[in-house]
Amino acid sequence: MLDKIYRVNMTTMDFSIEEAPAEWMGLGGRGLTSTIVAAEVDPECHPLGPNNKLVFAPGMLSGTSAANSGRNSCGAKSPLTGGIKESNVGGTSAAIMAKLGVKALIIEGMPKEEAPFYHLHITKEKVEFFPVPELVGKNNYEVLDYMLEKYHKKVAVMSIGTPGEMRMNLANISVKDPGGKLRSHGRGGMGAVMGSKKVKCITVDAESYNEITLADPEKFKEASKIFTKTLQENPISGQGLPAFGTNVLVNILNEAGGLPTRNFREGRWEFAENICGETMAENIKARGGKTTHGCHAGCVIQCSQIYNDADGNYLTSGFEYETIWAFGSNAGIKDLDQIAKIDALMDDLGVDSIETGVTLGIAVDAGIVQYGDGEKIYNLIKNDIAKGTPLGRILGGGTHLVGKLYGLVRVPTVKGQGMPAYEPRAVKGQGVTYATSTMGADHTAGYAVATNILNSGGYVDPLKKEGQIILSRNLQIATAAVDSTGMCIFVAFPLLDDPKSLTALVDMINARFGTSLTGDDVTNLGIKILKTERAFNLKAGLTPSDDRLPEFMKYESLPPHNVVWDFTNEELDSFWDF
Repeated sequence: MLDKIYRVNMTTMDFSIEEAPAEWMGLGGRGLTSTIVAAEVDPECHPLGPNNKLVFAPGMLSGTSAANSGRNSCGAKSPLTGGIKESNVGGTSAAIMAKLGVKALIIEGMPKEEAPFYHLHITKEKVEFFPVPELVGKNNYEVLDYMLEKYHKKVAVMSIGTPGEMRMNLANISVKDPGGKLRSHGRGGMGAVMGSKKVKCITVDAESYNEITLADPEKFKEASKIFTKTLQENPISGQGLPAFGTNVLVNILNEAGGLPTRNFREGRWEFAENICGETMAENIKARGGKTTHGCHAGCVIQCSQIYNDADGNYLTSGFEYETIWAFGSNAGIKDLDQIAKIDALMDDLGVDSIETGVTLGIAVDAGIVQYGDGEKIYNLIKNDIAKGTPLGRILGGGTHLVGKLYGLVRVPTVKGQGMPAYEPRAVKGQGVTYATSTMGADHTAGYAVATNILNSGGYVDPLKKEGQIILSRNLQIATAAVDSTGMCIFVAFPLLDDPKSLTALVDMINARFGTSLTGDDVTNLGIKILKTERAFNLKAGLTPSDDRLPEFMKYESLPPHNVVWDFTNEELDSFWDF
């Protein structure tokens, strides 16, 4: 069976399984979700209305044995940014969808307001619709347990919690991982879009799938072996990330003066040692946790982990740098266990940990909470956001909305999306990515930290403007292409440093599909994706003036380097001259 497009209409409660149009055949992941959204969604539509569509698409290599190829993309018009959005995630959904023959799942329309929430079950032959009033008001872990019991654990599960039901901007879509926990389509309010369509959860059948057919199995096997070796031999993907997880970055960024502190007021935090990757690893080892853990099958980087409390009981997993930063140096919580407790709560509720953390960081300026008050922050999430109190609804709107409602000037957002864990005045290449990304402030869109701070792919001085536009542009083009393969973003480190890695990646794609692509073809794919997304955003009403960082970063100098954001509008606009 060739890969098919599964189309679900929530207005008519019907589905179709269609041949993919010829122009979609060479696409996957972000390339496919953005192409479908651009082709089928009115850019001027309300993102929570009937004319938006929610699209899931595994990557080109998802479902194969290629290392780190287990990412699934989700796309829609974002209720947070008002532009196009793609969010990709590990877990089990990508491989199962790909092996089932689902090239893309498109959910369109919406039921009447009084309609119940539904569970969609995807099999090879059909899509089943089940009203689930018993799951309304329940959060992700309860939904996950319910579905795994119903299907004897033979399914992928994608679900929303109560913030998604309430269509909050910071709601995400949670996905079952191989260990029975959760990963997140985190950014841009994708959970709100799913909630607007009255879809509580989606399960994808894992019993009737077939293994992926390869056009050239021997060539694929040879290229896969080379690719895996480049991942394992790279000092970042092969050593640093497995040892300390993404949280290895706390001390690195703190030393560089690029760790955003107290709502982007400083670049260093005096308590960084309390929350750093080395401290986290010590806690995990002392408490019987697990320092290396894959977020999807086939991961050889293993940068995730299982974090236990002081008594050795499970507390959270997938404990990432961005989350730890958002509630650590940004919101002032010095207790790593308290941050882990908040992380576990956010997984259950299904909220983006970056947007939630940045929102609660500016809540200090709004007088809602004080820096370092972990218990109050935990309760704001549990008792207000989760339950949709008036204050919870405000916080659930995200950083930009809270800033507007409380009359704040220092609001670290781009295109309405909260800024992640890298201070753009001190890591200027990352600042260019934040400003120009089609997705709003997004560290993964073009990870300039690699070259600004980690010396991967060369070195461009993070404190100077020179070379940053070209660096960010090249990384954003490459990232758009990598996001289409189903590969984890961390394969970028060997791709930047070892020519054999890119050759092997292209060889795997060719061996999978029987094509003869070159490295230039992959680059051109990235360019096409970015231009497709940019065109959608312009039609949606975003303009070049939205490709800017917050004004306060131009006149507030950032300690310890005392630098400001000094790019002109003309320099930022030149990003798109390609």
